[in-house]
Amino acid sequence: MGRKTNQATTSIKTKNSNKKNKTPKEERELLDAVDNLLRLTTLPIHNNLPHALECQRQIISYLDRIRIVEDKLLRKQNKVSTNNNTTESTVQTRLSQDVIQNFTKWMKENGGELHGCSISSFDEYDLGIKVDQDIDQSSLVIAVPRKVMMSVEVAAKSVIKDLINKVEILKNMPNVLLSIYLLVEKFSPNSFWKPYFDILPKTYSTVLYFTQNDLEELKGSPTLEVALRQIKSIVRQYAYFHKLFWNSDDPVCELMRSKFSFHEYCWAVSTVMTRQNMIPSEDGSTMINSLIPLWDMCNHSNGTISTDYNPQLDRSESLAFRDFKAGEQLFIFYGPRTNSDFFIHNGFVYNENENDLYWIRLGISKSDPLQEKRKELLNKLGIWSTAEFSIKKGPRPVDGRLLAFLRVFNMDADQLEHWLESDKSSDLQYQECGLETSLELKSWAFLKARLNLLLSSYKTTLEEDQKLLSAKKIGNNMRTAIKMRLCEKTILRDCLNYVDEMIQK
Repeated sequence: MGRKTNQATTSIKTKNSNKKNKTPKEERELLDAVDNLLRLTTLPIHNNLPHALECQRQIISYLDRIRIVEDKLLRKQNKVSTNNNTTESTVQTRLSQDVIQNFTKWMKENGGELHGCSISSFDEYDLGIKVDQDIDQSSLVIAVPRKVMMSVEVAAKSVIKDLINKVEILKNMPNVLLSIYLLVEKFSPNSFWKPYFDILPKTYSTVLYFTQNDLEELKGSPTLEVALRQIKSIVRQYAYFHKLFWNSDDPVCELMRSKFSFHEYCWAVSTVMTRQNMIPSEDGSTMINSLIPLWDMCNHSNGTISTDYNPQLDRSESLAFRDFKAGEQLFIFYGPRTNSDFFIHNGFVYNENENDLYWIRLGISKSDPLQEKRKELLNKLGIWSTAEFSIKKGPRPVDGRLLAFLRVFNMDADQLEHWLESDKSSDLQYQECGLETSLELKSWAFLKARLNLLLSSYKTTLEEDQKLLSAKKIGNNMRTAIKMRLCEKTILRDCLNYVDEMIQK
């Protein structure tokens, strides 16, 4: 948004200076809070974590005020449920047989297919896909035609097409466009997608729903900074659209004005963030963002990607990536993502994640007298002098790229000169590379010290986290945050054990 946001905000203020004076007290209070929120979230991102957390506290303070006022206004209008209406009853409604049957009927009438399975509830998963009869690997299980998909291409041809042409963020950010279109359709009483909306979650476990205390459980985790940036960005989007809908005479803005709220925007963004996928455009020239009903009810496990688009039948098709027995839950593989990615974008942590890793940032100091030589050798290896390196889950956590950096970082002048002249410098990326024992020990000792430093930055130990997770009185979001940091610590601990083995050798 950047400058465009500031320009839009300035023009809006000028246009509505008189309008604000004529609005009821509660609406003026809401507009003032949104103004303050937009200013706060447009400030540069804090590189200092304590400052970023303080900014988040201020964001939450404004949002608390906004939620109260929006709740009052929505109660008065009596058109949408209150922000507190995410209780057990709404979840039960989603799980009701009527909702499931209506959705299943809607999918079938519009060409959707679900073979040998049905929609059912599962402990710790809410809704999912239940296997009703044995399914062989590579069997077609789910087929979803383009007709029922909610894509940015559909949005561009809908009632919001004129708004898209006027608003840069809708033109440039497909996930935001899909979120706004989702709300427009949700607020339309005769929407084609109503059976789909009825079966969608009423709330999510993304970081947008985390309290300050939930977030602070991640202190010491690199995921915390990512979460704070995500929240700040989405809150800024909310404030921008609130002002846009309040000030514009566009028919869509007039529709959204009385119904748009932070609660609704969180829901829409979380729906898109946790469920969107890419499909080919109608002409096949590019890939576009889309929601894929039914298929998006499948939960994740380790496996292989088994969903593809069939251009001949113009539909998404999902095959079983392994044999499934009757009574099991049908899983799909979301792709090779880290738990940090799952936490930020999907709102869960998968303990058995085979693709999990921890990113560590390392660099050559500018005060290092051998800085230029080290940079030259790293450049020869295709490695930046300051870079992010992955520590992987599994028996070989240190890859060749990190290993080469550690060795170059700890070389003396003679060793650097030797490897700069060598035509076998790429051997530095291999465990079997013949090096002096002193250099190897120094390299592993450096990594060990860095790993211990990273572990000490968390406010709890790995064992304390395990005890916390065994307690029953922890909220779901806090539990997810603890799981997130526990996964990170486990990777660091296992890497430490690996480093000790290397030192002993």
